[in-house]
Amino acid sequence: MDSNAQTTERSWIAQRLESDGPDLLQMWQIIWRRKWSILSLMLVVMMVAALAAFSITPIYRASATLLIEQKKANVVSIEQVYGLEGTGNEYLQTQFELLKSRALAERVVKQLNLTTHPEFDPRQQPEPLIDIGGLLSSFNIGKAIPATLPEDLEEGVDPTEAQIFDTVTKAFMERVSIAPMGKSQLVQVQVEMADRRMAAKAANAMANGFIEGQLEATMEMSMTATNWMNSRLSELRVKLKDAEDKLQAFREKENLVDIDGVATISAAELSATSDRMVDARRQRAEAESMYRQIQASRGSGWEKLASIPAVLGDPLIQQFKANQAKAQAKVDELSKRYGARHPTMEAARTELAAASASLRGQVEQVVAGIERNYQLAVANEGSLRASVDANKAQIQNISRKEFKLRELQREVEANRALYDTFLSRLKETSATSDLESANARVVDQAVVPTSPIKPKKSLIVALAGILALMVGVGISLLLEMLNNTFKGTEEVETKLNLPVLGILPLIKNKQRAEVAHLFSDNKDRSFSESIRTIRTGVVLSGMDDPHKVLVITSSIPGEGKSTVSANLAMALGQMEKVLLIDADMRRPTLAKNFDFAVGTPGLANLIAGTAKLEECIKHVDGIDMLSAGAVPPNPLELLSSPRFEKVLEFLRSKYDRIVIDSPPTQAVSDATVLATHANALLYVIKSEATPIPLAQKGVGQLLQNNAPVTGVILNQVDIQKAKKQGYSYGGYYDYYGYSNEAQKA
Repeated sequence: MDSNAQTTERSWIAQRLESDGPDLLQMWQIIWRRKWSILSLMLVVMMVAALAAFSITPIYRASATLLIEQKKANVVSIEQVYGLEGTGNEYLQTQFELLKSRALAERVVKQLNLTTHPEFDPRQQPEPLIDIGGLLSSFNIGKAIPATLPEDLEEGVDPTEAQIFDTVTKAFMERVSIAPMGKSQLVQVQVEMADRRMAAKAANAMANGFIEGQLEATMEMSMTATNWMNSRLSELRVKLKDAEDKLQAFREKENLVDIDGVATISAAELSATSDRMVDARRQRAEAESMYRQIQASRGSGWEKLASIPAVLGDPLIQQFKANQAKAQAKVDELSKRYGARHPTMEAARTELAAASASLRGQVEQVVAGIERNYQLAVANEGSLRASVDANKAQIQNISRKEFKLRELQREVEANRALYDTFLSRLKETSATSDLESANARVVDQAVVPTSPIKPKKSLIVALAGILALMVGVGISLLLEMLNNTFKGTEEVETKLNLPVLGILPLIKNKQRAEVAHLFSDNKDRSFSESIRTIRTGVVLSGMDDPHKVLVITSSIPGEGKSTVSANLAMALGQMEKVLLIDADMRRPTLAKNFDFAVGTPGLANLIAGTAKLEECIKHVDGIDMLSAGAVPPNPLELLSSPRFEKVLEFLRSKYDRIVIDSPPTQAVSDATVLATHANALLYVIKSEATPIPLAQKGVGQLLQNNAPVTGVILNQVDIQKAKKQGYSYGGYYDYYGYSNEAQKA
C-alpha cells in the first residue's frame, strides 16, 4: 500500500469518526463502572434534601367546585353583544379569567377582613435572620410568599389603609389558583394558606362572590339590550335592501344567466391544451438536445457525427457500423498475408470503402431527420402556446365577472343572515322572563383540609436524587473524557494517522519470560492468532518492498515492545530465516527471557570486536537470537558507529528478516538511530496506559527524522473489559480462538 492510499484511508477514518454521534452503549458502560460513586453522591444529596424539606412550613389547600353553565338562547343576543355567549372554550376561558380578577379578590379581602390576618398583614410579619422557607418558595416547594409593603414607601412613614389593602390583595391573588377539571364545565377555586380554616373560608367566599358578581353584570346588561337591538335592526333592514338592489343591477348590466357552465368548458379546454403544450415542450427539448449535439459536431466530419448518441442509436447506423468494422477487420487480416496490390486486398479495400460510404450516407440521412424533427417540434410548441394564451385571456374575462357576482351575492347573504338573526333574537328576548338567572353554581363547598399540599417532601427528595444522579453521571463522563490514553484502535488511527497492524490481548498472571515464549509454546490461542495477524500485516505491507530490517519500539519502558519483538520474530521464523537482535543495551531482556548463560557475548561485543558472530548468535525455537551482550557505557555511540552498519549489512546477506528490539523513543535516541538502518518500524502502544501526547511526540520525532513508521501495535488489551466498554476488535485477532480460550478459563 503506497503512502497516498494510506493517507486517503486515514482521512476517511477521521471523517467517519467525526461524523458519528455519541456511542450510547459506551456511555452506559462508563456510567456502570462508576455506579457506586454515583449512588453515594445521590444518597448524600437526598439526605440533605430530606432535612431541608422537613424544616419548611406546611401549606394547606382548600378547594370549592363551581359549575359554569351554558346560557340558553333567551338572552343570547345580549350576551353576544358583550362577549358572553355561553358556549365554546372561549367562554369557559373567559369565566376562568374572571375568577382570577382583582375585583373578585378585593371583594373577598373586604368580606373576610384579611388586612388584619397575621398571614397577610405586612405589619405583623417578623424579619427572620435567614429565611430558608422564603428561599425555597421561589422554587414553588416552600411556604407562600408573605405580603410585603411597596418598596417606594418612605422609611419611618406608616402605610395608609389603601396601601395595606393593595398589598394584601396582591398577596391573596398569589394564593389563588383556578383549576379546570378536564374537558368538563367544572372548575375548582383553590386557595393556599398556612391557616387551613381561613383557606376554606376564602375558597367559599371566592365561589359565592363570583356568582353574585355575574348576577349583577347580567342585570346591568339586560337594561339596555332591547333598545339597542331595535335601533340596530332598522339599520340592517336598509343595508339588506341596498345589497339586493346592487346584485340585480349587475346581472341586468352584464346579461348574466349561468356563468358556471361557460367557465367549466373553458377551464377543461385550457387544461387539455396545457397538457398538450407540456408534451410539445418536452418533445422540443429532446429534439433540441439532439440538434445541439449535431451542430456542435458539424465541422468535425461525418465520423464525429456518427459517434453522437442520437445518431448511434439508429438501428441502420449500428448495422452499417458493424459492416464497416467487419470490412476493416477483413482488410487488417488480409494485409498480414497479401501485398497492397494483391487482387484480394483490393477487393477487401473496395468492400471497406463501400461500407464506409453507406455508413456516411445513412449518417447524413439521420442527421437531416433530426434537424427536421427539431424544426417541427419548435413550430408545434409555438402554436400550442398561442392557443393556451388565448384560452387564459377568455377565462380571466369570465373570472372577473364571476368574482364581482359572487361578491355581491355574499353581501346579500351576509346582510340577510344578520338581519334574520337579530330579528329572531329580539323576539326571543322579548319573551324571556329569567334575565336574573346566574351562569354558575356551587357544586361542592370547600371544607377544611386535613393534610398539607406543600412541601411535597417525597418529590423534593426524588428531584434532589435525580439531580444528583445527573450530576454524578456528568462527572463520570467528564472524568472519562479527561482519561487521555488510547483505549481503542479507532483512537490510535485518528490521533496518530497510522494504521493498526494488530492488537495483543492482556495476559494475566504470567511472568515476562513466560509471555516471551507464549507464541512458541502455543498455550494461548488468542495470543498466537493475534501475533499471526500482526505477521500478516507486516508481510503484506512490504509486498513491493520487503521489510528486511524491522525495528520495534515504544514511547516509554514497560509497554511490551520486547515481548512483541520476540513473539513476532518467532512467528516470522515459521516462514523465513529470522534473526532477533536485542538493541536495548541499557535494559536488555532477551538473554534473561530465554535463559542465556551469564556473560553470553552479544551485540555490544560484536560491534566492539571482542567476540565473533558464531559466539554471539544463539538458535532458539527455530530462530537465531543476538542478545545485547555486555552493557556498554556508550550504547548510542556503538549504534551510531560505522562498524554497526557493517555488521548489520553482513547480517542482511545471511537472513531473510531481521527484527530489532529498540529502546523507547522518549527515554533515549537509540530508536531514531536504528530507524535509519530499518525498512520498517513498528510502534508499540500499551492500551489504557500510554498517554496520547507522549505517543504523538514519539511518532512525530521518528517521522521528522524520516523513520519508516509502518504501523502501530496496540498491546495488553483487556478484551473482556473492552467488550464491556463497547470497543470492538474484530479482524485484529482470532475471535473464535479467543472465545474458546475464554470458555476454558
